[in-house]
Amino acid sequence: MALNYIWIAFFVISFIIGLVKLVFFGDTEIFKLMVDGTFDSTKSAVMDIALPLVGIMAFYLGMLKIAEKAGAINFLSRIVGPFFSRLFPEVPKDHPAVGQMMMNYAANLLGLDNAATPFGLKAMDGLQGLNKDKDTASNSQIMFMVLHASGLTLLPVAIIAQRAIYHSKDPSDIFIPCIIATYVATLAGLIVVAIKQRINLFDKVILTWLGGITIFIGAVVWYFTAYLTKSQISDVSKIFSNLVLFGLPVLFILGGIRKRINVFEAFIEGAKESFDISVKIIPYLVALLAAVSIFRISGAVGYLGDGFKWVFGHFNIDTRFTDVLPIAFLRPLSGSGARAMMLDNLKNFGADSFIGHLSSVLYGTADTTFYIVALYFGSVGVKKTRYAVPAMLIADFFGIITAILISYLFFG
Repeated sequence: MALNYIWIAFFVISFIIGLVKLVFFGDTEIFKLMVDGTFDSTKSAVMDIALPLVGIMAFYLGMLKIAEKAGAINFLSRIVGPFFSRLFPEVPKDHPAVGQMMMNYAANLLGLDNAATPFGLKAMDGLQGLNKDKDTASNSQIMFMVLHASGLTLLPVAIIAQRAIYHSKDPSDIFIPCIIATYVATLAGLIVVAIKQRINLFDKVILTWLGGITIFIGAVVWYFTAYLTKSQISDVSKIFSNLVLFGLPVLFILGGIRKRINVFEAFIEGAKESFDISVKIIPYLVALLAAVSIFRISGAVGYLGDGFKWVFGHFNIDTRFTDVLPIAFLRPLSGSGARAMMLDNLKNFGADSFIGHLSSVLYGTADTTFYIVALYFGSVGVKKTRYAVPAMLIADFFGIITAILISYLFFG
């Protein structure tokens, strides 16, 4: 229901803003821009997202099928089973979706977006198989989506690369702030959903796993900062990410050979599923991306930023962060739009300015919530997302607040 109201609000608010601009400010081009934006976004939903996704999906779903037949998914399920059985009580410990979710989270953690999406879509399909009400999101699907969308990342490779392009003296200095902000967002999302679903977060297994993850992230931060120069962090991040991205398929193939399965036939079997999934998501992507496009073109996001700047301007505080808030507002709506804003700030203010740093951290903190909702729920035909969107936005909110505070601490 929340997604339905938000979708309607985007169209209505955009139309009202357009009328105001036309009648009171004589902007005769505003509706043409919104119409053109609708055409462009609907075309992009099909040509730039759904169809290109077929190739990526085919490759990684094929590799996932090899991993499944080689026993890798069951192996992961046994390792994380005790932890996931508490967070996802509706999912049996040995269910393939457990391993698929773990693969998705691991890929996100390492910044491997291309690999994370196919793993995540396969996991959502597995959870849908356990869902008794096929039109309505299950508790497990909501927990999975919120943890996925919170975007916990250890290696923000893409942002580091973009900062380097704009001649940052230290492109990787946003490494620690991004980790901290995404970790807070993930914890916030986990707590919100756990409270809603009455999951006992004080369970010994949950506390042990969360403590272990915290120690692991702390160890990674300590190693990178204590033993690597800042210039080396960028190089290590890129090399390690690409090594994992290529190494995983090789590992799956070797596992398949060890189990004496026909790896090529297994790959083809898994790859065949990609087209059907990509076709299913097209209506959902078209609907949401069109609404997001006109909302952005109408100027609503900029007005939100101006409103916050006006409000905070009445207090005796540093308001520099308000110049970057449009990125925070736009990121859940449009990844490309938020990225364009970030790059514009890097260009105009400098990659090593406070605005440049905060723009980078904010972009790396939030995720494209509405795109993710359309992609994942659309792939399995879920129409009623219940409280998934509000929970995801709450996680984004805590990540954004943390990003602002940590940026002042590191770069203010």
